[in-house]
Amino acid sequence: MADTDPSPADVAAAAAREKAEQDALPYKWTQTISDLSITFPVPPTHKARDLTITFTKTTLTAGVKNQPPIISGTLAHPIHVDDSTWTLTTSPDGSSKTVEILLDKVNKQEWWAHVVTTAPKIDVTKIVPDNSKLSDLDGETRGLVEKMMYDQRQKEAGLPTSDEQKKMDILKKFQEQHPEMDFSNAKIQ
Repeated sequence: MADTDPSPADVAAAAAREKAEQDALPYKWTQTISDLSITFPVPPTHKARDLTITFTKTTLTAGVKNQPPIISGTLAHPIHVDDSTWTLTTSPDGSSKTVEILLDKVNKQEWWAHVVTTAPKIDVTKIVPDNSKLSDLDGETRGLVEKMMYDQRQKEAGLPTSDEQKKMDILKKFQEQHPEMDFSNAKIQ
């Protein structure tokens, strides 16, 4: 183990510190690779008109009117304002209400270390994402993943990958166009 690797005690202490910092926030938040959800409780007597929730591409302010905001500041990364929303839900027994803010990330390829830049950060390297479906990916990414999966299956079967097959097809076409040439020692690299 290298000298720079943290000890198990250091790792545990850092995880405990991160949990304590997140637990101390007046809101809870979770994220997927494409969006971020923030929740906080409000008294059961509150209605939507009692709340003030505003977000722009780079800022968020949310809380109860005429009180300090529950969360306010510059977002860690930009969001799609038109695809972001908030709701006020009542528990089944009517004893509590929760505000949920759903922010649609602009960059769907990165994890956020915090919601607003003034909040404590989490260690995004520890995030284990949910398995995603190919259909969740954009066309270009999906094509790349499908090609990688195809190439992996080809390698496991001892067959040429898509790039190797492409090179062999080009060589074959060239051979057909130039029958006078000797290709017996040709190697594909």
